[in-house]
Amino acid sequence: MATIDECRRALDKLSDNLTGADGDVREAAALDRSLSCRITDLDITFVGRLRGGRIEVTDTVQGPPPERAQIRLTMAGDDLVSLVDGELNFAKAWGSGRVRLEAGLRDLFRLRKLL
Repeated sequence: MATIDECRRALDKLSDNLTGADGDVREAAALDRSLSCRITDLDITFVGRLRGGRIEVTDTVQGPPPERAQIRLTMAGDDLVSLVDGELNFAKAWGSGRVRLEAGLRDLFRLRKLL
């Protein structure tokens, strides 16, 4: 089972990957939205913003997020680490229910470019 520190490093790595992306991926990540990433097996939520192509984690809270973020991810810690390391395909994980992504319809259309 991934630790809180490993999950935080995975989010930092994902942020770095988004910052270094080009074209459609960079455009899709250029949103300014509140973001939460709930790690179910650790019962924690990373709370922050997706802004200018970076994920800015501002807090880590026990349990579910205190407020509903505009973009919400939910998954196990090992799945987050595997996704960021390229070992787990996001579209397949999302389709099978291992990863949940919730957002407004316009944001979902934009975020699909990241898949």
